[in-house]
Amino acid sequence: MTKNESEIPEQGDRSQSHAKTGLALTSLAAIGVVYGDIGTSPLYAYREAMVASGAHGGGVDPEHVLGVLSVITWALIIVVTIKYVIILMMADNDGEGGTFSLLALVQRAMGRPTPIVLALGMLGAGLFYGDAAVTPAVSVLGAIEGLKLVTPAFEPFIVPLAVVIIVFLFVFQSKGTSAVAKFFGPVMMVWFAALAVGGVMNLIQAPVVFEALNPIRAAELVTSNGPLGLAILGAAFLAVTGAEALYADLGHFGRRPIQVSWLFVVMPALLLNYYGQGALLMTNPGAIENPFFRLYPDWALLPMIVLAAAATVIASQAVISGAYSLTQQGVQLKLIPRLRIRQTSDTQQGQIYMPEVNFWLMLGVLMLIVVFGSSSALAAAYGISVTGEMCITSILVMVVARKLWKMPLVLAIGMMVPFLALDLVFFGANSMKIFSGGYVSLAIAGGMILLMWTWRRGAAIILKLERENDVPLDMIFRQMDSKSISTVPGTAIYLTGTPDMVPAAMLHSLKHFKALHEHIVILTIVTEDVPRVAPQDRVNMEELNERFRRVELRFGYAEEPDVPKALLQCRKLGWKFDIMATSFILSQRSLKLSGQRRMPAWQSLFFFYLARNATRSSDYFRIPASRVVELGTLVNV
Repeated sequence: MTKNESEIPEQGDRSQSHAKTGLALTSLAAIGVVYGDIGTSPLYAYREAMVASGAHGGGVDPEHVLGVLSVITWALIIVVTIKYVIILMMADNDGEGGTFSLLALVQRAMGRPTPIVLALGMLGAGLFYGDAAVTPAVSVLGAIEGLKLVTPAFEPFIVPLAVVIIVFLFVFQSKGTSAVAKFFGPVMMVWFAALAVGGVMNLIQAPVVFEALNPIRAAELVTSNGPLGLAILGAAFLAVTGAEALYADLGHFGRRPIQVSWLFVVMPALLLNYYGQGALLMTNPGAIENPFFRLYPDWALLPMIVLAAAATVIASQAVISGAYSLTQQGVQLKLIPRLRIRQTSDTQQGQIYMPEVNFWLMLGVLMLIVVFGSSSALAAAYGISVTGEMCITSILVMVVARKLWKMPLVLAIGMMVPFLALDLVFFGANSMKIFSGGYVSLAIAGGMILLMWTWRRGAAIILKLERENDVPLDMIFRQMDSKSISTVPGTAIYLTGTPDMVPAAMLHSLKHFKALHEHIVILTIVTEDVPRVAPQDRVNMEELNERFRRVELRFGYAEEPDVPKALLQCRKLGWKFDIMATSFILSQRSLKLSGQRRMPAWQSLFFFYLARNATRSSDYFRIPASRVVELGTLVNV
């Protein structure tokens, strides 16, 4: 991430030039990743809002044209610009953003996790997964549907072609995106330039659409049309879906590049395109079938379809990468089972691939494309998860403003309540779509919330059961000199979450082998409420006696724990760690359904399934398999 200009020393014109160049390049990269989702909204957002208003090929109400434009304009200004680009950019967790980052920030601000805050964080994360499944499906379909305008003969091939694009996109994930990511920014820059040009070409035909800049137009449309006004509002909200990506990608690009690219490139291009679509409908109501592609002359139609397909693939890539990052953070925060994580770049941090997440997300996207078959049908499933997530974000930021920023309660509430009220209005408007497709994103969100709740509840039960059999570490010290316990040459590292107690694997070693290693390390891994831990704060080591030492490794929730690499820092503290002379002794649990269950049988079985399919501790912590010894324990749940 580039430094902010305030962090760059002033050393004449040359240094200032470098600072500007760095900001420009990072802003270009942000355009390629951050704004893919919201940048492809013109493909369907204005059309769906106008269709919701009752527009059809035979006629378009000019008042509705202006009203919808006004709703979109002020939604982009209030929701995206003021709330996300200005306010939420300040709510960073050591430079990181996103639902789990905000959750960790709130927990740090409050001093301890609370059930309500944890539930809100899980709900927000679940809603993000719902959005992550719908976004690639609706975006790719919206782009490919332009082929119908070239010739109706293409219509039967739209869904198969969209399926092929999605399969290729997800299969390519295992190769990593670093090789092609450098093209994302330039391609999206061309895309936003094309949006602006298409809009301007049509604006000159009906400049009356600039009346939509008056917010009264938006208010009149919503308040004077009863339930129809809410339906229009729900459809118009599609224009701001993707705003949450600004906050989620904060850690990748920094505050300034995201703000600069929005204010000077993305927002002007979007507004020009939407106003161009409005002007087109004023002069040609028949263009309601697809007002976006009708902005362009016939000779430019096919190139625009190709460019739109590229833009939607890039938008989908951003959502997929976001799902990986969110899942990684959820694993570290112990809300999601451990999953395999593969680094796909040797030079760029955060370029990861998660096979299980990739498979299930691809399956969900393909099912949505096949079942719904068009972007218009999918638009009904779009919006509910985003508005719900925005409501949760507003609530959590209020807590941060009060507890961390030390704002007076009245000021903290007063700052966010207007945004929360607007989010709730949009959520209510989108709730009208539940039975026409909105249930899809809610079902996905519900499934993910159930997974997180089950995993956290099951893990807490197991921890409680194991604590019932805990033996204080001091008792082992008193028995070390006993002749019944043999001494084995070498070093053994026992991984445990309770450093003051004897690890379960050590108890099993004593029970079955009547032996302990010559040197023993009690290792605890702690996940902090910050995204990354500084190297100098990574390791804490304590000598307990001549044979025992206790080591604590700290990792941030956005880091991939590499235990052997972190233990090398112990050399500076006096322990000559040599992995080839060390055995990692881990406890491998076998779960069994107990007659006295602490949670329902169905939930216990679901937890067993998650536990069986979770990545083994040795793989997750990057411990070489040749140095691992696993001892099984049976736990009745």
